[in-house]
Amino acid sequence: MTPIAAPDFPPGLEWLNIDRPLSIRDLSGRVVLLSFETFTCSNCMRLAPDLRRLEERYPELVVVEIHYPGFESAAVGGNFREAVRRAGLKHPVAIDRNRLLWQTFGIKDWPTFVLIDPGGNVVGKTAGEGLYGRLNPKIDRMTAEFGQQGLLEKGRLSPGTSPETARETSLYRPGKVAADNAGMHLFISDTGHHRIVVTGGDGKILETIGSGAAGNTDGPFDEAAFYLPEGLAFDEEAGILYVADTGNHTIRRVSCAERRVTTIAGTGLAAPSAGVAGPGTETALNAPRDLALLGGHLYIAMAGANQIWRMELATHRVEPYAGSGREGLVDGPPGKAAFAGPAGIVTDGEALFVADSGASAIRRIKRGMVETRIGHSPDDFGDLDTIARMARIHRPMGIAYRDGSLYIADTHNHKIKQFDLETGWVLTRAGDGERGYRDGLSGDARVNEPGDLVDFGGLWYIADTGNHTVRVYDPVRHVVSTLTLWK
Repeated sequence: MTPIAAPDFPPGLEWLNIDRPLSIRDLSGRVVLLSFETFTCSNCMRLAPDLRRLEERYPELVVVEIHYPGFESAAVGGNFREAVRRAGLKHPVAIDRNRLLWQTFGIKDWPTFVLIDPGGNVVGKTAGEGLYGRLNPKIDRMTAEFGQQGLLEKGRLSPGTSPETARETSLYRPGKVAADNAGMHLFISDTGHHRIVVTGGDGKILETIGSGAAGNTDGPFDEAAFYLPEGLAFDEEAGILYVADTGNHTIRRVSCAERRVTTIAGTGLAAPSAGVAGPGTETALNAPRDLALLGGHLYIAMAGANQIWRMELATHRVEPYAGSGREGLVDGPPGKAAFAGPAGIVTDGEALFVADSGASAIRRIKRGMVETRIGHSPDDFGDLDTIARMARIHRPMGIAYRDGSLYIADTHNHKIKQFDLETGWVLTRAGDGERGYRDGLSGDARVNEPGDLVDFGGLWYIADTGNHTVRVYDPVRHVVSTLTLWK
């Protein structure tokens, strides 16, 4: 398109991740990429790795995300600051409440990207997949041309002292937990901080895996980068931690002995469909949420594909294992069964059990059949303790196993429940059902959208996602307490 002068940002925009309103004049000498998108758009999420690659390659590039509340869900539109923090965004974000910029640039669909050169001219508009491949050569030519003329600002844009850019040392929306009971290590997916925190049972921080910056980089612990990591599975014999790096759509291998992170499955882009089998790093995955080790395979709750996948540990080959890819609650042979955003997976050593979050169900995969143990349909949920076939749960995100029982992070009921596999009874063990934060007797305690739990030294350690903490449930004393992290 013919270059035209970019209109300036109108007054009245709400700015996040920057301590001052921006203008096009402020960005003179830089390549600017305006990203019109929403936090709930799956296509936008798939293009996030391309944006990060461009930002990493070009320090002169400034990405500005522009969001209109009318296109967001009520939860996001009511708290953009929370959404920005959870997404791990570092670049400036503008909230265009009157949709002035969208109308100025004629934006009708999202995600749409507008490219502005260092001279302040609009030089391109694009949308859809393959963003990096289309923009990389254009930005390369612009930086070379304006650099030769001495008109290119070097280095990155300073965010100032905006509190959104400050790196917190506590947890932020911890998603999942795993335990090394032999070595007495607790692994915590510090999802909102894009890292894994390793502690002892007393909360002492022993290790941090990942730099804390959102990204997709292999390497030593302090240089590696994750993006919204969630599910964890620890192989005690091999000393290997497997990580479902959900935001990057990859599986990462963490060698504790070598202190190194390596990508072993996924391409970094979300698979556009249910997907097919293939070599690990050549096969696209779609929002892996949790992991379980069983018999030489790593089983993957692939939420974005509504499937369960598995990876052969010896070769890293990945393949769909159960689920047709259609969203629903359908039992039967693995290829014909249907899941709805499975978010948790565990094994008792023989069968696999799945927290099928979107269906508010617990599923079992055993002897070539998928069977629903709790749940009736994606629209049928609630909070009812009784025999399994009549019990109700609500969007469970995590599941664990011990001594013949499943323990369920009943996320939207703000409870921990026990499902006795022998008797079939489902009973609340912690939480009074109200969202909140309160330690004490387990029936009176309050949690906030618990995402996972793990048996660690006889106690249950709970990723209390909404409270940004790890809680500890003592099943003998029937008491819930908070794990305080310290160094």
